[in-house]
Amino acid sequence: MNIASVETFPLFYPLKRPYGDANGFKHYRSLFLFRITTQSGIVGWGECADWLPVLKKGFEDRIIPYLIGKPALNRLELVNHIQQWHQRAAAGVSMALTEIAAKYAGLSICDLWGGSWRNSIPVYASIQSYSDREDWEQHSLDLVEKAAISGFNQVKVKVGGKTFKEDRSHIQKLQGQFSGSCDLILDANQSYDLAAAREWEKVFSKSDNFLWFEEPLPMNRVEDYKMLRSSLSVPLAGGENLKNSKDFLPLLREGALDITQPDPSHEVGMDEYRQTLSFSRSFGIRTSPHTYDGALSRLYALFAQACLPPWSKMEKEDIEPVEWDVMDNPFTSITPVQAMAGKVTIPVGTGIGLELDEQILKRYRWDGALY
Repeated sequence: MNIASVETFPLFYPLKRPYGDANGFKHYRSLFLFRITTQSGIVGWGECADWLPVLKKGFEDRIIPYLIGKPALNRLELVNHIQQWHQRAAAGVSMALTEIAAKYAGLSICDLWGGSWRNSIPVYASIQSYSDREDWEQHSLDLVEKAAISGFNQVKVKVGGKTFKEDRSHIQKLQGQFSGSCDLILDANQSYDLAAAREWEKVFSKSDNFLWFEEPLPMNRVEDYKMLRSSLSVPLAGGENLKNSKDFLPLLREGALDITQPDPSHEVGMDEYRQTLSFSRSFGIRTSPHTYDGALSRLYALFAQACLPPWSKMEKEDIEPVEWDVMDNPFTSITPVQAMAGKVTIPVGTGIGLELDEQILKRYRWDGALY
């Protein structure tokens, strides 16, 4: 069963108003999808995120010529080869070849991976708190309110892009307005040093509805994470940009995190991603995936969470939540999967169990212009 064709779908959407995190504003959202078809007609979809000109040229000049004619079931070998050129492209190819293997076997992704423990997964609303508005605080509160009305009871907001005083004011207003309806996650995008990150304990110690503190420090500061973990009253989480389970090992071995956050589109393929999840479980650590870059990678994160053993027998919810982008982003709707009351039902059909919205692929197809 050899690969016959690879069709690419680079997507681009200029934002009506910029929004962002501690790393700055986003002025557009982009995504690179592709469809691999075998000679027998079996189709698998893949997805990756990077600068579109780089991905387009890389696929046209190197990745597609390499894949054509190769056995589609040789997933591990093909992904390992491609990751030497472009790691995130390899993750996308792994998605597509995983779906092809599942369809070839007549199985869903979850059944291919050994079966699911559950048929639904909790999700949290992921909000980019900063904007170019003078009333950015009120705008952020409005976004959280909209998410709460939509049924989300867990919300991630951003800190680290303003002074501590400004960010604290923002979080205290959120606490005052939503403390009875939403649990909060604070994401600092690796913006602080150890002393600055410790300042947040003054806020954490006064409330019990903080779920975790996400990436307050650069992820290579393992000893600082270890010290910070011992001084905070909320869990520490991180790891969205780490490429494999080996990269997580120092953090796990040193007891530097409470929650790992691998991203299926940032690691070297779905097999490596699932190994990281198992790695975390082996160390007795919770794992809540980062899935901000695309709806297809988020779908694979949901599949993997469905197949992950419970992290605790003591909690009502036996599986950690998955990130759900609620910002202005049409690519969130590429799959028909929707969050209802803060949960997502897992598709059960063959392969990924659903069809992508090709009207979105046509409407937002990148025209090749530089941006």
